[in-house]
Amino acid sequence: MRDPWISEDEALRERMADPAQLTTTPPEESLPAYATAFLAHLRLLVGVPFEYLVPDTAMLPDESIRFFHLDRSWTDRVVDGVLAVGKVGSREQAHHHAAAPGLDARLDDLEPAVRPVQRGLAPLAPTGDTSGPAISGFLLRSALVAGWPHVDVRAYRASVKLTLLRLERLSASVLVALFAGVPDRVELEEPHHGVQFGVTGDGPHSGGAFAIDPRTPDGVRREPSVPFPVGVRPVDPRLRVVELADLRRIVSYRADLDDPALPRQTGSAAFTIQLLQPPWKQVFSDEASLAGGGPGHLRVEIEAEPGSGPGTSRSGEMSGAQNDLAAAVDVDELLALAGIREGDEQP
Repeated sequence: MRDPWISEDEALRERMADPAQLTTTPPEESLPAYATAFLAHLRLLVGVPFEYLVPDTAMLPDESIRFFHLDRSWTDRVVDGVLAVGKVGSREQAHHHAAAPGLDARLDDLEPAVRPVQRGLAPLAPTGDTSGPAISGFLLRSALVAGWPHVDVRAYRASVKLTLLRLERLSASVLVALFAGVPDRVELEEPHHGVQFGVTGDGPHSGGAFAIDPRTPDGVRREPSVPFPVGVRPVDPRLRVVELADLRRIVSYRADLDDPALPRQTGSAAFTIQLLQPPWKQVFSDEASLAGGGPGHLRVEIEAEPGSGPGTSRSGEMSGAQNDLAAAVDVDELLALAGIREGDEQP
């Protein structure tokens, strides 16, 4: 009896090593739609326990924001871990290695479609973008999340708006956002749900008095100008009931005598222009990157409206710090004033 020209072990090894054993087009290579949808959501950290993202509460204290890059290798290993449930032997392992590149490209294509699915705007469908761009984002823990559950979030890179891949409240005060790309400017703005009116003041630097800033007929704050004083009814000043008739007379006198650029007070429409309160906007920007250089100082600005200079506040809706007319914080300047140089160990 002749000996076999190949042993069973060698035949199995040759079969498993043969690239032609699994083509790229058989039906069994593609996952069901519900499976690819689950993996696309998982790529954007949907369903990942919060303690895996923030293992210690000290890493995200109250009234703080943390920017981050999403490690693509980490999310790919998460997908591998899910698929490992179905790998019980070397055949499944070989199948995974053969199908993994196609699956990764399909998930890259589905990632931009996850947010429309979450918002109920469209079914999960390929977008045609298989580039798999770098993903960045932020985690925000603040009373702002609870106060403005529909806060507008925008990110820009070289003045080009980036695609928002995910924007979701993880709890009453925690918000997560993911962007397709690395922004050099991020804006958080009070939602535009309607026209709002109010007065400025009642803050730590206002002396307890109220005022409004003069505005031109198109609603833009007039600079430079002297604010209109706002009086309250003398019956009980603690109630803070604004004396609208007196305020309208003051505005009318100023428009008629001192500043013809202000709208003539011919009715309620002209008067309400002076009481307009535009949405608040907080901006995080990399000044050096915006100037064309490398990574630089992070600058935080609180604005009331684009290009309007100092902001305003609404009594009862903003914190004491936001009641100041404007705020700008340069983190590096503060560290320099504190005597902490770059590279020093910070407490």
